[in-house]
Amino acid sequence: MAILDVLDLLLVIVGGVSIAYQGFCILVSLFAKPVTFPAAPMDKRYAVLISARNEEQVVGNLIRDIQSQSYPSRLIDIWLVADNCDDGTAQLARDLGCHVVERFNQQQVGKGYALTYLLNAMIDSKASDQYDAFFVFDADNRLDKHYFEEMNKAYQSGFRILTSYRNSVNLSENWVSSGSALWFIRESRFVSASRMWLGNSCHVGGTGFMFSQEVMRRNQGWKFHLLTEDLEFTMDSVLHGDRIGYVGSAILYDEQPVTFAQSWRQRLRWSKGFLQVFRYYGPALIRRAIQERDFSSIDLTLFICPFTVLAIIRVLLGTIFAACGFISWSSQGAALFNWMLGVVSSMVFMMVLAGLTMVVERKQIGASNRELFAYALSFPIYILSYVPISFQAVFAKAQWKPIEHQGSSGAENPRIREQDREERAMAS
Repeated sequence: MAILDVLDLLLVIVGGVSIAYQGFCILVSLFAKPVTFPAAPMDKRYAVLISARNEEQVVGNLIRDIQSQSYPSRLIDIWLVADNCDDGTAQLARDLGCHVVERFNQQQVGKGYALTYLLNAMIDSKASDQYDAFFVFDADNRLDKHYFEEMNKAYQSGFRILTSYRNSVNLSENWVSSGSALWFIRESRFVSASRMWLGNSCHVGGTGFMFSQEVMRRNQGWKFHLLTEDLEFTMDSVLHGDRIGYVGSAILYDEQPVTFAQSWRQRLRWSKGFLQVFRYYGPALIRRAIQERDFSSIDLTLFICPFTVLAIIRVLLGTIFAACGFISWSSQGAALFNWMLGVVSSMVFMMVLAGLTMVVERKQIGASNRELFAYALSFPIYILSYVPISFQAVFAKAQWKPIEHQGSSGAENPRIREQDREERAMAS
């Protein structure tokens, strides 16, 4: 049937182009000189936005990291929205000198709504007027002490939206946390870095990003409430003609889920959010790619393309046509076998990619060689689990749910450990 041939061709083209482009990005990031930014005066005023829901165990580490930056602390104000908290998060933040806004709303749940509430409060009180730009962090994050200094260089180079290098405080805890951490490190090192060199727009990854006062005013605060509000913000910004920059020297450390159930739930929300973003922004991105010849729009369209949806449609139509006698079952078996070969090839590619990430970013990763070898072997399993997750996302009604944080201090990562030692030495 012609429609099956079209779908097969589309799957091959989309999948092949995506893999080829990722391979090209790897080559670029390995051999091209990284984009750097010149020194800049540290005279801009920044607001830090933190959405926290029962984060008393971890948010203190982030606040202290912000307050001990190489960038002047008098030019950084911390604003925290205590979102439906029933612990001591709000009081802890106040005790550490933060501006705190408390929010109680069980109907509109999620980080996007919390950021909207916080920025609206700042706009209404005119507190937002004094800032040049706004940073967004999650409560469990840790920061390199030069984070704001490095982001400030890129901001003063002309970027209105910036994202940063995303590392992990607990990569070596188990195979689940390592899979998630390696995914983000790979994304920073090979995807974002190459996009910068090629002159394309990067995408915001949920935490560790900055947007200017001008962008905030254009959006009238924060207007993004899909399950992946960060990706929604990215697509909206690109459609407005913004180029999102990446600062590889600004290092953020995130805490990854350590149980497979938590990781599954988190990635189910992400997968559902990708489908939502493609539904609302995909057609506009494709139009912009054609009309403006904007390669960033092509890049991001491939990034959010619902490959799983296309595959499901192809399988269902093939089954129906075979059951009706229009095509043979053997032809569908052959197609399935070819797909399985593609999956196996992809897993081998992912294993090699995990190993390459570990080799290239060895100094950034807090794990022994033995652990790294084990995690390179387990990384394809982590990636393969995206297949049923993506399938479930098509039919499930995923909702935003908080991820439990273990309160990791970052001691598993050598760079965080060294930074904490320096801070204790200075304090004594």
